[in-house]
Amino acid sequence: YAESALHVSKTVGDLAGPCGFAVCMGISRLLYGKFGEKVDLTIFMMASGVMCLMCYLVAGLANIPWVGLIGCALCGFSVGIMWPGSISISSQILPTGGTAMFALLALAGDLGGAMGPAIIGSISEKAANNLQAGVLAGIGFPIILVISVFYIRNKYR
Repeated sequence: YAESALHVSKTVGDLAGPCGFAVCMGISRLLYGKFGEKVDLTIFMMASGVMCLMCYLVAGLANIPWVGLIGCALCGFSVGIMWPGSISISSQILPTGGTAMFALLALAGDLGGAMGPAIIGSISEKAANNLQAGVLAGIGFPIILVISVFYIRNKYR
């Protein structure tokens, strides 16, 4: 993405994109690990979903390469809590879910990890290999997350 959509060198794209994403994801998880008991997880996840949506918009609409890279990196911060948060919420709602629940969550995570990029890649290909168009199409994922967490929050509180 960074190389072809943002027109930065391969080295910058290979290092700044994934490294920025990973560092920001780590910071998010570190902060939640340190202060998590003081924060409502559903609120944190909805805020992360909104931030993720904004990051997708920045990465998809940026004409300045570094702005797009910053959007990609901050997306790492926004998604940092989503996987551990979904496990925690599921464990609270279904305390007797056991191994089967965790297996289904792992399966759903793997499917999302495969289907999301496949959908974005397919849309990019249909848009004349425009990766920014594909990234913009990805805004549906954080929207679904926010709606789902909002629903769970209202149903189980």
